[in-house]
Amino acid sequence: MADQIKKIVLAYSGGLDTSIILRWLQDTYNCEVVTFTADLGQGEHLEPVREKARMLGIREIFVDDLREEFVRDFVFPMFRANTVYEGTYLLGTAIARPLIAKRQIEIANQTGADAVAHGATGKGNDQVRFELSYYALNPHIKIIAPWREWEFVSRTDLINYAESHQIPIAKDKRGEAPFSVDANLLHASSEGKIIEDPWIEGEEFIYSQTIAPEDAPDKPTYVEIGFEQGNPVSIDSETMSPATLLTTLNTLGHDNGVGRLDLVENRFVGMKNRGLYETPGGTIMHVAHRAIESLTLDRGMAHLKDELMPRYAEMIYNGFWFSPEREMLQAAIDHSQRHVTGTVRLKLYKGNTIVVGRKADKSLYSADYVTFEEGAADYDHSDAHGFIRLNALRLRLNKMMLG
Repeated sequence: MADQIKKIVLAYSGGLDTSIILRWLQDTYNCEVVTFTADLGQGEHLEPVREKARMLGIREIFVDDLREEFVRDFVFPMFRANTVYEGTYLLGTAIARPLIAKRQIEIANQTGADAVAHGATGKGNDQVRFELSYYALNPHIKIIAPWREWEFVSRTDLINYAESHQIPIAKDKRGEAPFSVDANLLHASSEGKIIEDPWIEGEEFIYSQTIAPEDAPDKPTYVEIGFEQGNPVSIDSETMSPATLLTTLNTLGHDNGVGRLDLVENRFVGMKNRGLYETPGGTIMHVAHRAIESLTLDRGMAHLKDELMPRYAEMIYNGFWFSPEREMLQAAIDHSQRHVTGTVRLKLYKGNTIVVGRKADKSLYSADYVTFEEGAADYDHSDAHGFIRLNALRLRLNKMMLG
């Protein structure tokens, strides 16, 4: 295939692995490589990435700020569904991959490239997420996955290759890295090495986006989040852009020890994996969204959403963001959010996100109906008798017939 490829767009982080991949692609395929680096709010200065790519002989270098698009078009739609994978994971890594893949394909079209490449390993989920997205957006694109092709089997092999090709290596990359970290505006995930034993508690230095709950202030922090049609739009009455709002929530979550998660998850490729995840702002947003829905969603809609959500979460986790079934579900979810508008008041305290108030102009909550005092004139308590008898009919028949 090497002589068939003319130009490659590489998803490039500037780290050891993708820098080696960059040189390896040039040597193996003897063609031009374009680098693409996405700023998804990972908290790093990306100008050195541009300089490193230039030093490695790259002429076409893309470093794109995608933070607003990431939150607006990927994070928010996912959170409108209250999405969690296997009951706990807010999908911070999974939701970033389709956007990276989308931009890679756009750059390939723009630059005339006929192939794309990524640095995901052959054991993880990301290779699946990237490649399913590539194919969904360009069925004819050629895909290069170096970790499934090259002869390197260890980090020592990578370092030896880097040194022999004058590829700069950060001092802390010499030898085995203690663990790997993936970060963006929604979360940070740490996996591998010292984290792999699910019995051993993760040490404090692993966490980067939150302080320990026991170190959080002894006084709670109150915050009000405003929603419009299922999306958070303001904090304490101040309207913000999607990325600015999530950044602000991240700061509040960080300072109050909110959003830590230690989990063992089932990877799509078949194995279990232990990871330490931090989603400070996302955790606050998730709790707040469910709270405003509790006022504004009809019971049938709310329960149906909860039934559909695990399937929706699995689609995102497994890499099917651009699938027709995900888009079909998204349309139903978005229809449910037409009246999900209002304000939620939360108390953040030592790792906890506690709902203490909620209000909405189109609230379905009626104190007149629910009160224990004399309430709505059109509610007849005696109606409950027939309601209960009808619902009990099958239970009575079951007992009478079967004993």
